[in-house]
Amino acid sequence: MGRTRGFIALTVAVLASIAAQVAQGFPAKPVRMVVPFPPGGATDIIGRLVAAKMQEVWGQPVIIENKPGAGTVVATEYVAKSLPDGYTMGFVITAHLINPSLRSNMPYDTLKDLSGVTQVSVQHLVIAANPSFEANSIAELIALAKRNPGKIAYATPGSGTAMHLSVELLKSVAGIDLVHVPYKGGAPAQQDVMGGRVPVLLDVHYAVLPLISSGKIKVLALLSPQRVKGFPDIPAVAETVPGVSALSMVGIVVPSATPRDIVQRLSADISKAVLSSELTTRMTQVGMEPVGSTPEQFDAYVRTEIEKWARVVKVSGAKVD
Repeated sequence: MGRTRGFIALTVAVLASIAAQVAQGFPAKPVRMVVPFPPGGATDIIGRLVAAKMQEVWGQPVIIENKPGAGTVVATEYVAKSLPDGYTMGFVITAHLINPSLRSNMPYDTLKDLSGVTQVSVQHLVIAANPSFEANSIAELIALAKRNPGKIAYATPGSGTAMHLSVELLKSVAGIDLVHVPYKGGAPAQQDVMGGRVPVLLDVHYAVLPLISSGKIKVLALLSPQRVKGFPDIPAVAETVPGVSALSMVGIVVPSATPRDIVQRLSADISKAVLSSELTTRMTQVGMEPVGSTPEQFDAYVRTEIEKWARVVKVSGAKVD
């Protein structure tokens, strides 16, 4: 019995040593970062910022793969079922935290099949509109919607996103009926709102800043809990409808079977890059707030936020099959 225990202990120690050596030499080949939206949208922008920096740090190609669809489920399923070796990781957004309660047919278990690497950032959400849209504020939007129930549409980067659920919450609290038009990413949603095909847009603020600056869309409000320091002239929705607010997040996940030494190495390298003066400056300039959390912190955040968004889904009555 003593020899068996000694052999097991030795085997565990050897495997741990090998894993540590593998992590030390990681990465030894190109790395893939999967983005759940098409090129050009908010998540793709931050994904390419991080990928470019990590390519410098690792000395290996870091390839962005865009896999849009099903409110980020297509991309995240691909990551969850990929080889757990650290060479395939996925960007996730707030939809990752909403989907477990919003969708009844999830092809993976968010908590069991995926492990957090780091939370990259949080960012502010904006309610905007085509310049010709009659309403110029949330109060005017609500009044217009009450006069025209079920006739005003709003575009989002996809079903199950924070943008989608935030409006569903606004609808339930304000007692209005707006029609959701989901897109496979922010870029096509922006195009249709600029073109007047859909009047209202919900998106990440930094992704539409150029459109706001050029007058191609106008801002109604931010969904942040209060006014944002960098944009003090933009009102918060909660000023008109108390209790309605949301922030968006971007994080990185890998398959849960990925060796912890590899996860820790990924997290340390990416977090350091995110919090570097170079990326921090670039992110804050466009309204992102860098985070750079540990795997344990990000996993805990995911669990807490899944519970929070489940309550929002219940209140709003939103469902996606």
